[in-house]
This record gives sequence, structure tokens and C-alpha cells, in this order.
Amino acid sequence: MDPKQPVTLTLWHNYGGQMKDTMDQMIDEFNETLGTETGITINVTSISSSSTLHEKITLAVNQDPGAPALPDITTAYPKTAIKLKEKDLLVDLTQYFSDQELSDYILNFIEEGKLDDSGLYVFPTAKSTEVLFVNTTIFDRFAKDTGARLKDLETFEGIMKTAELYYEWSGGKMFYMPDSLFNVAQIGYKQLGSEFFSEGRLNLSSPLFQRIWNNFYKPAVLGHMAVFDGYASDLAKTGDIVCSTGSTAGVVFFPPKVTYPDNTTEAANYAILPYPTFEDGKKIAIQRGGGMCVIKSHKQKEYGASVFLKWFTAPENNLRFVSSTGYMPVTKEAFGEIMTVRIQNLEDESLKKLLQVVRTMQDEYEFYIPPLYDNLDDLEREYVTSFKKIASKSRDLYFELLEEMDSEQAYKTVSDGVMQQFINGFK
Repeated sequence: MDPKQPVTLTLWHNYGGQMKDTMDQMIDEFNETLGTETGITINVTSISSSSTLHEKITLAVNQDPGAPALPDITTAYPKTAIKLKEKDLLVDLTQYFSDQELSDYILNFIEEGKLDDSGLYVFPTAKSTEVLFVNTTIFDRFAKDTGARLKDLETFEGIMKTAELYYEWSGGKMFYMPDSLFNVAQIGYKQLGSEFFSEGRLNLSSPLFQRIWNNFYKPAVLGHMAVFDGYASDLAKTGDIVCSTGSTAGVVFFPPKVTYPDNTTEAANYAILPYPTFEDGKKIAIQRGGGMCVIKSHKQKEYGASVFLKWFTAPENNLRFVSSTGYMPVTKEAFGEIMTVRIQNLEDESLKKLLQVVRTMQDEYEFYIPPLYDNLDDLEREYVTSFKKIASKSRDLYFELLEEMDSEQAYKTVSDGVMQQFINGFK
């Protein structure tokens, strides 16, 4: 690059809220340092949610009326990037990164960006997985009276047994909520040695499905688990749940205090634990998060984009970004001594705990990459909507029946044939 012939690269990204401030600082720093030296300026022209960004990119790819022109660089999940690749709009970044340079990155993260090809189209910049968040302010009181332990929450079965105990202790309060029931199912199958998908359809005829169904449907009906159309962090704000599974990036949304219905408040402290497993299952968690794609233009711009990506994912810079956003770094070096120093210097206790947990998971867990089916979003939407509808209806009926029969009989009545009804909905 020649600073006498500068280039300006437009960037779309989905890092909003608190993450926007960090992203703004990083881009300003690049522009004022290496960018000035090399004649590269990054200009952010759109900040949107990942779903809105997906829609904008789809409009641009299809050249719909009024669609915006594509930027030079965009954050994207694989499902979005595949649309760009199908139209031959993406740069194969192996042109600009040597094999030696790529070997510095976490192999799984690089593999996900290949989109079933030998090229590299989605460059890993920040990844996430799912973990368990526990409000220990509430849990510790509960544990003192009942003997419950955080160790009991290492398995999904243990979570549900604890949820039942908490329901009795609290006088009928919910304990747990998964942010993604769909992810729990697909990861559960992997943990137990099977596949949730079969040729683009859900493998609901597997005996494993009954195990997963029972583990979540029954607690939802009995009131031990939340069935809610928002995120678990919303319920955590009011103390309506104690623990949840969700994305590491969600850490910034958990409140520092709980406000109860009577307007009293108390500080909320959180334990952050590795993703639970099903009993006798392998330690497997989902690999989430996108990366950055470079749109084909001319060599000067494409090379300039690669310079920015190398700078942004350099261990020190990348760890600075992820340690304030709840994401995971993307290089092997960043998981080493640099992370130790970063953890020690962090003031935010939740982010400090989170980095310690993702480091443990990087060492001990396998990470699962969901398949790139065209209808994957539709399958997820249908699965979650159908489960919530059935579970909510069953729960309402269950509590009505408690006025005339005992708990066991009421549950047997409302649950009879319901799982098969759910399965039939997908045929």
C-alpha cells in the first residue's frame, strides 16, 4: 500500500450497544496508526443487528430496488456469507494470508469460514459459545437452606433436579431458562453421539429425542423452567430465574442488580460456568459468531482489507476487543499468557470470569459448527415456536387440573401424546 494513494474501505458491522464503543475505539486507533502509515482508512457506514444486516446483504445480493451498495468489508454469519459466495462476490482470503499466518488461528474458526470450500471467505474476528450463568446472590441463599451445589449444575439433568428443589424452596418460582432450546437439542444429540439433522430435516424419530423432550417439557409444564419470548437476561433483571444457558456475548446484558416486583433491589453476583452436558455425554458446545467478509472490488482495496483484518486479529488487539464484549479471541496465542495478563487487569468481574471459563472450554471441549442448510432458520423458528406453544398450553391446563387431582395425575393427563403431536408437526 502507498500512503500517497490512500484507499477508504467501507465497513458494515453488527456490534451495537456497549460493543459499538469498543469497535469505534479500535477503528479510530487503526486509522490513526497503521492506517495512516499504509494509506488505509476504515469508514463505518452501517451498524445493524445481525438479522437486519442479513436482510440488507440479501437485498444487495439480489439487486432489489432500493438496495444499498455492498460495502468493502462486512461482518457476516456463514448463512449470510454463503449468499454472497454463491454470487461470486466474496474474496478468497487465502490470497492474502500465508499458510503460516493462518496456522496461528484456531483451526475450527478457520474451517468454519471456508463454507465447504478450500478457500477462506469468512475471516474469524470474534467467536462465541454458550455457557451457564448463575445468580449466586440468590443461589447461595437457596444452597444454604437446601444443600444445593453449583456442581449439581454441570449436567442438564442436574439443573432440572435443582430446579424442582428451588421451586419447592421458593414457593413456586422458576429456576432456569435456555436462551436457545434449538441449540440445546442439537448440542444434546452431539454430546450423546448422534445427529440432530438428517438430510436437512430434524431427526426427531431418534430415541434421544424423547430424553431431550422429557428433560425440558416436564420442567416447563411444572413451572420449574421459564417459557419466555425474550432473553434470559430479561428475567434475570427481576429475579424470575436464577440460571440460564446462553451466548458468551450475552454477558454484557446481565444486570448488576435485581429489582423485585415490590421494588426492592439487591446486588446480583454471577457465577459463569462451562456449558452443561447431558449425563454420560461428551463435553461439546456450540461454536457461534461470524467473522468478516471482504467483497470483491480491486486488488488495492482487497489487500487493504487484509491489512485491517491482520491488525484487528493480532493477539493483543483482538483480546482487547473480545475482553470487553464477551466474545472469544481467534488466535492460539491470545488464549495463552496474553489472556492471563488481560484477565488479571480486568476490572469487570463478570468478564474476568467469562474469559477464565472460555479458556477452560477451549482446552476441554469440542466445538460444534451447525450445518449450512437453507431452511435452518425456518426449522429453528418452527421448533422453538411449537415447543413454547405446546408447553405453555400444557402448563396452563396442568395448573387448572391441580384443583381436582394430584400433581402426578395432572401431569400425566396433560402430557399424554403431546410429544408425538409435536413430532407430527414436522412431518
